[in-house]
Amino acid sequence: MENLRKTDPEFMERFEHFAFEEVPSEEGQQLDEPTRYMAILATLLGCQGLDAFKLMLPKALDAGLTPVQVKEIIYQAFDYLGMGRAWPFLNAANETLTQRGVELPLPSQSTTTMEDRLEKGIEAQAEIFGGRMKEAWKAGHVNRWLAANCFGDYYTRTGLTLAQREMITFCFLAAQGGCEPQLTSHAKGNMNMGNDKEFLIRVVSQCLPYIGYPRSLNAIACVNKAAEQ
Repeated sequence: MENLRKTDPEFMERFEHFAFEEVPSEEGQQLDEPTRYMAILATLLGCQGLDAFKLMLPKALDAGLTPVQVKEIIYQAFDYLGMGRAWPFLNAANETLTQRGVELPLPSQSTTTMEDRLEKGIEAQAEIFGGRMKEAWKAGHVNRWLAANCFGDYYTRTGLTLAQREMITFCFLAAQGGCEPQLTSHAKGNMNMGNDKEFLIRVVSQCLPYIGYPRSLNAIACVNKAAEQ
């Protein structure tokens, strides 16, 4: 960023004021620092902002986000973004953590086995989205993968709460765009976990500098739709 302050001083003056001063301090739209950075990192994964992720990760760690939380955000991104988009962020995080003296691998956060991952994944789905999800895995092999892999392998891990996992999923979907049906569904899931409409709008507001106005406005529309339903 120092180079840009020299080559693009007028732009950087306005951008840094907006992203780092105006938005974080907006009355009624504030989040605690660890939550704000959790949302920002997930958003940067979703929009493929690798350079910005590398810039913001040390700030997130300094603000109180733990290495375990950072890794859990990235691991969960693999199911919502795919390996092709998430892999570079895992490498970037490992590099930053190693430079900061963090010993890798981190302690295990897994709570399932290969034998019970489907069962535990179904339980997590039902806790977030309601009892109807107990049968959803039977609708086809992709639904079964969703229960066993996405929820059984990742949502059941420690390091993040279910409410935090739903929040970062909301950020993945909002940031990548084109996932409005899923975004509305996960806005409902967030609300079921206690992340109410006002909280989700604060999340979108704090992430707006990183994904722009169109996707932010689309996300707010999905939040409003979920709240109405």
